[in-house]
Amino acid sequence: MNRIFLDVHALQTVPPSNLNRDDTGAPKSAVYGGVPRARVSSQAWKRATRTYFSQDQLLDPSELGVRTKKVAEVLATRITALAPELEGAEALQLAAEVIQTATGSKMEVPKRKADAAKDGGPEAAPAPESKYLMFLSARQLDGLAALAVEGAADIKAYLKEKDHKARAKEIADTRHSVDIALFGRMVADSADFNVDAAVQVAHAISVHRVEPESDYYTAVDDENTDAESGAGMIGTIDFNSATLYRYAALSVHQLAENLGEGLREEEPRTAPARRAVEAFVQSFLESLPTGKINTFGHHTLPDAVIVKLRTTRPISYVAAFEEPVTTHGGHLREAVTRLTEYAADVEGAYGDEKTTLTWVLRVGSHTEPLASLGTQAQRLSDLVGAVGQAVAERLDKPA
Repeated sequence: MNRIFLDVHALQTVPPSNLNRDDTGAPKSAVYGGVPRARVSSQAWKRATRTYFSQDQLLDPSELGVRTKKVAEVLATRITALAPELEGAEALQLAAEVIQTATGSKMEVPKRKADAAKDGGPEAAPAPESKYLMFLSARQLDGLAALAVEGAADIKAYLKEKDHKARAKEIADTRHSVDIALFGRMVADSADFNVDAAVQVAHAISVHRVEPESDYYTAVDDENTDAESGAGMIGTIDFNSATLYRYAALSVHQLAENLGEGLREEEPRTAPARRAVEAFVQSFLESLPTGKINTFGHHTLPDAVIVKLRTTRPISYVAAFEEPVTTHGGHLREAVTRLTEYAADVEGAYGDEKTTLTWVLRVGSHTEPLASLGTQAQRLSDLVGAVGQAVAERLDKPA
């Protein structure tokens, strides 16, 4: 298969906010170029991207997965839907046996829940859970539910048979959802069950120096009388504001391999990968971590976007901001100038013009220099469609 990489770069300005907190509640930070920067972790933006798939209905639920320790409960619900006579503890036992056989992950009731049940707590018969988050696609869960119903009479004996055991493992390791194919899956108990991630997301960092600030706030008790002065509650919230450089690299050929072909018989073999690429580009650009969002309402979108489709290797442009932007006014204009110049220089030195396609999406007059870098899209939907079409054409070419 052809090597195909997709680079997504964005400059996004966020107002006072706390998108991604550390263990003290302060916005995460990093030192880059010798100065402190605002930082949003890759995990935070990957989570936002993944949840945006369903929030904005970019993908059908059948193309998505669920990541949870409570996988036995999720599977038991599907088992009961297929066979209503199998419910409650029986469905949970079937689910636990099938998951353990299919993934090699031990299923057991968490100690705290088991102890609570012994003491007559609210959970009289707590459900078994996996030791860590388990990531399974909707299709995999449906397949495992059907297998459980088939062997419900004596599930232990059923799964001991070589063919049935192999079938359980095959179901759990084929027909991956788009989010599993993109972000990967790791199962410590069974390396064969792992899925290599097709996408890498960098920590977003500010293009300039950032010092954290604190907001001192008070809350008034509505029932206080005039004689009862003072606040009912006081506290502080840490925050910052920044112009962030965001970057993600997508290995399209790895994504296509993870997804496989023929998820829908009536569609071209490249359709699953194209659909996944389009959903990822739109979700990555439009999604936003929601830390403290009710407090700060930091609803912004990228001011500038560059997308490159290449056959060489991914290239981040973060070095454009190794020397922090230090303008006295806003940071976006200078950041765009830096990004435009650095992108042109690094592509001139290392890029392959003949095999690289470039698209630009920009907002406002400050981003005009970016127009020289590639094909300018008027809307995000135009950009997403053009990228998807180019990906499908590249995948169709013989290796």
